[in-house]
This record gives sequence, C-alpha cells and structure tokens, in this order.
Amino acid sequence: MSDLELNAPWTAVSVLVVDDEPGMRAILKKALSKKFAQVDTAGSIEEAEEIRKRCHFDLLIVDINLPGRSGINWHEAFDPTTRRSDVIFMTGYADLEMAIQALRAGASDFILKPFNLEQMMKSVSRCIERRLVERQNFALQRDVERSYPVDIIGDAESTQRMKKMIAQVAPSVAAVLVEGESGTGKELVARALHQLSKRTGPFVPLNCGAIAPDLLESELFGHVSGAFTGAKKGRDGLFRVANNGTLFLDEIGEMPLSMQSSLLRALEQKAIRPVGAEREVQVDVRIVAATNRNLKKEVEEGRFRQDLYYRLNVLTIELPALRERVEDIPALAHHFTQQLSKDLGMKPINWTHEDILVMQAYQWPGNIRELRNMMERCILLGKSPAEYWQELNGDAPALSAENLSNQNRASGNGDDKRPCQCHEDGQDQYCYPTDWTLKDVEKAHIMQVVDSHEGNKSAAARQLGVARKTLERKYKEWAEESASCE
Repeated sequence: MSDLELNAPWTAVSVLVVDDEPGMRAILKKALSKKFAQVDTAGSIEEAEEIRKRCHFDLLIVDINLPGRSGINWHEAFDPTTRRSDVIFMTGYADLEMAIQALRAGASDFILKPFNLEQMMKSVSRCIERRLVERQNFALQRDVERSYPVDIIGDAESTQRMKKMIAQVAPSVAAVLVEGESGTGKELVARALHQLSKRTGPFVPLNCGAIAPDLLESELFGHVSGAFTGAKKGRDGLFRVANNGTLFLDEIGEMPLSMQSSLLRALEQKAIRPVGAEREVQVDVRIVAATNRNLKKEVEEGRFRQDLYYRLNVLTIELPALRERVEDIPALAHHFTQQLSKDLGMKPINWTHEDILVMQAYQWPGNIRELRNMMERCILLGKSPAEYWQELNGDAPALSAENLSNQNRASGNGDDKRPCQCHEDGQDQYCYPTDWTLKDVEKAHIMQVVDSHEGNKSAAARQLGVARKTLERKYKEWAEESASCE
C-alpha cells in the first residue's frame, strides 16, 4: 500500500469492482476508496454493464464465476474497438484453460482466491502504473509530433546547403556536432538526422545543462539497486534507452569535465557501466551533440576536453542564424501561423507585405524560437509585428507603409520616377511618387531589380530577400490583372 500512497496522480483513477460476494465488494471498496477518486461495485455483469455505460473506469476488478454470465464473457467491456479499461480477474476455481481464456479476453492480471489485501494492491499498482506510463508516452508523442516536425522550412541558399549536409551525413554511424546560435533549430536537425538514418531505435534527447552534475552519470548510464542513497530500484540510463537509435546531447558544452571522460570512454568502447555495476553493457547508439558555444575556444581555455571534442567533431553541421536567411521568413511565418492557430484554436492571420518586411528587417537575436514566440503573441493579441514592437520597444525595427516609398529606390527607365533630392552622392537614385499605392511601389521596385539583373529572377530574388517562386507568383498575378483589365 505504500506504493499507492506515494502517487498523487492515482487519486484521479476510477475503479469498478464486480463480485457476487457482498463481503468481498465491501472490503475492496473500503481499501480502494482511500486511494482513488471513484470506486463503484456491482454484483453481476448486467448490473456492472449498466454502471459502465454511464461512467468511464480505468480499472475493472472482475470475478470470473458470477451468476448469469461469467466475467470472461463480459464481451461489451472487452470489445477491442472501444475497450479503454485494464482488467484484473479474480477466481477461486482456476485452471490452465481458464487462465488462457482470461488472457485472451484481455486480462492485465489474474488473482486466485483467497488472497490478502496486499496482493491485490500490488496488482492494482502494476496496472495503474502501466496505464499512467502509457498516457504519458502518448502525450509526449503528440507533443513531439506537434512541436518538432522534421520538415526543415525554407529555400534560402544557406538552408539548402544545410539540408544537403543533413542528407549526406544521416546514414553514417559517426558522431555529429551541430553548431549554431540558441534558437536556430539544433534539435530539429538532430531529429531529421535520426529519421533519415533509418535506425530502428528511438530518438532520445537530453539537455546536459538541465541535469545536476551529480545526477548526470546516472541519467546517462543508469544505476543498479543500492548504488547510492535513495536508489531502491535499478534504472536503465538513456544510453540503454537509445540502443539502436540516436542519443541527442544538447548543450554539450555545459557538461562537467568529470563527466566528459566517462562519455569519451563510452563512445570509444561502445559500452557503458551503470553506476554501482561491475560489468559493462554493450550499446549501439549514434551520438548527435549540439552547442551554441565555440567548443574549439572552450578546449583552448581548458573547459572542454580536447580528445572528446575531436571524437564528437567527426562531422559538423553549422546552422545559420535567422538574420542570415531572411528569405525563409515568409515560409516560416506561414508554417508557424498554421501550427499556432491550430494549437491555440484561433483564426489564422494573413500577414501583409509590410508585416513580412518588418520581420525581415529585425535582427532576431533569439532566432527561430524568438520568431515563433513573437508570432504567437501577435496571434493572441491580434496585433501586427510592427504594432507589437512599437508597444514593446517604442519603435518598429523595419519599414512602415508611409516611408516604404522613400526607402525603395532603383535606377532604370521609368518616366513615372523622379530624381531624389535627398541624396547628394551623385548616384542615379529615384524616389517613387508619394501618390502611388504600396502595391504599385512593390511592382515597380521588383521589376526594376529584375531588369537590373537582365531578367535573371533567381539573382533578383536573392537581392530582394525572397524566394524565386515568390517572384513567379507576383508576375503571374500581374499578368492576370492585365488580362482582366483588357
């Protein structure tokens, strides 16, 4: 019963006891009611089914030998398309055939009468622990699928190089070091490496800076029962959990020096020794490490082992900062808008051209993580990026609709443009008329830039900071508008 007392989440568990003996029902209800939120009882399958129709139960404790239908024949509760309850069968007349029938019916456990209360509680404990773990795993899996899609968004030249590098190194078993500023998506890259590697084991992430130094060894390598004070049970470390898969060591630069030597040995020997164990255990784990520090400088200053650095730095992927791939911002904005609107249950925002320009002009010290955070706030508050930054900092980091015509200049052959009087550097620069709409300014500027590159839209797109397909879409829209006017 001590196990039950230590688990607060179990107070939300519901149990239904089905037994034709009033004394047994009373004993179990009294014992279980001390620990669980809801405990109901029934004397027959018919009565139990009526209760089950009205309420959901996490656990059914059912006697097999009941008047009328037996517990094994309670097919409504065991329908695989609807069954959501664990089942513990009880009986005083068990044989091998009956046990097999119970297991086939979906029993989680099988208890012979007479039994003591402690035996029943241990059985209940195992069932509920398993159910809670399944719930947690399901929730974590959904969270991973929602928050960590393996599709890397963007078509910027630096993004394309990164994608190509990931595809090249993913099939290898060699360690990979992912370097980049905080918020650039290092874990996303690690997950993409794992998926493309086709390894059969799981992807297991660990933030080395989030674990206390004295617990990190046990977290990675596990421990045996009695290895240290409080270690009542043995535990598998993350190396064993990630066997045949990928272990992602985020913020590897935060790992204490004392732990770095143990990690190096594990990588070289492909074996680990759990804390308190006498023998090593062989593991097959692909290591992907990430850091926002300059590890080479950390080595020079004695804060990171040189031999471990060389062991991890077999293959390196450098992630560009968001300010170096601003042409990806429109695609990222669309992606996050769809994702966040769905998660928040709110209507998606259609970002304007000015919104995108504002986002592209900002330096993004927090990179993609900061972009996502800003977009979530804008969706929740119903504000544009310019309005958000004006409220936060007193000014917007980029162009506004009023001054855009004074900022977009080009040299070319248009009669509608006049020389700009605000420049005295002798260059042929032009301002667009102030009575033009923002759409007219955009069209004229894009066409002038394409003209300056002799019709090379790829080169023009790079200068404008957009994808080539964006220019193609613009030209198509203008052609359709011209056709409709004719």
